[in-house]
Amino acid sequence: MKLLASALASFQAAKSQEKAGPSGAEAQAIAQIEKAGGSVRQIAQNDEHREVDFHLQGTSCTDQQLAPLPKIKNIVSLNLAKTSITDAGLVYVKPLSGLLQLHLEQTKITDKGLEQIKDLVTLTYLNLYGDAVTDAGLEQLTGLKNLRNLFVWQTKVTDEGIKKLKQALPSVDINKGW
Repeated sequence: MKLLASALASFQAAKSQEKAGPSGAEAQAIAQIEKAGGSVRQIAQNDEHREVDFHLQGTSCTDQQLAPLPKIKNIVSLNLAKTSITDAGLVYVKPLSGLLQLHLEQTKITDKGLEQIKDLVTLTYLNLYGDAVTDAGLEQLTGLKNLRNLFVWQTKVTDEGIKKLKQALPSVDINKGW
């Protein structure tokens, strides 16, 4: 009976801590992102997956503000649209192995930055609208077998580059705008 009571107490303590939210390094990382103007939210009440959003910070969001990202668990969506993020900042995105959605539209990302995300094999959505990427950058994406939506409007990507990527990833819908 004593063993059962002890197990129950341990279970309740774990549940209580779970409800309290993140602790330690993860809580500190979330606080750093929020201090920088970003937001970190659970995607649903009973789901530990998170979305991180910096897009409302505009050009005040820089590469260094992304440094806490790898310390946050379960990030599935990251919105860096219209920020000053450069290729160097994507080194902090690279470890986010469970990432499903990545918004990089209207940032300072180039082909070199796409090297940092080429191993994010869970990505299903990638927006590169208005970035300085070319066909060479698209070649970096051929290993993203789960990619379903790719936006390349107002980039330097050509029809030939799109055709090559489509051959490697037949399930991807590539939107090049008008």
